[in-house]
Amino acid sequence: MSIAEPQTPAVEPAELRSVKQAAYERFREALFDGRLRPGQFVSQRELVALLGLSIGALRELLPRLQFEGLLNVMPQRGIQITQIDLPMIRQAFQMRMALEREAVLHAVRKLDDGTLAQQEALHRAIMAEVTAGAPAEVFERGQRVDDGFHTLLIVATQNDLLIQAHAVNAIRIRLIKLDRITLSANVLPSAFNDHLAVIAAIRSRDPHAAMDAMDRHIMNARERAMEL
Repeated sequence: MSIAEPQTPAVEPAELRSVKQAAYERFREALFDGRLRPGQFVSQRELVALLGLSIGALRELLPRLQFEGLLNVMPQRGIQITQIDLPMIRQAFQMRMALEREAVLHAVRKLDDGTLAQQEALHRAIMAEVTAGAPAEVFERGQRVDDGFHTLLIVATQNDLLIQAHAVNAIRIRLIKLDRITLSANVLPSAFNDHLAVIAAIRSRDPHAAMDAMDRHIMNARERAMEL
């Protein structure tokens, strides 16, 4: 009896991967700019018009979005964008803690002092502007510094699995922030002081202090999200 040789997985053409990624990015941007809102129901036709996609491209995209927990395809009801509720918040922050604890341990061993000093300077500059009563635009820049700090820690691990998991969870965290804890004159100083504590602990090369500082930061953010 002959044994069939294993099939080699088909390699997706780079051009097709690029199209799929562009469609994914359009969906993500629609979430971030408020054109799609948590809990909202939309039809495939409405999504096609909103994102500027073909129906075929949308149908290629939907399984990935559903697998990543960003929407639910509900027969005879349409497509529901993921809701921001307490279970979703708990799960997203639990995932964030698992990923960033590992990232901060790596940072203690590998992240150089120059990069950490640059991050500290970015944070302190934004905090000074907020204290001085800077316009609302500073909070947009503050959000970029916030996101960039967490992404820096994850990317520095050079672990593709961690990076991919973080990229998906970061979308959930961003939705939670937009819905509940957008940076403001009250929120930003607390969040950035937490970041500065993490940076100081990494610079001291103390893994336990670094993990404790990151745990406090994530728990503080989770509590702010769950208060509302």
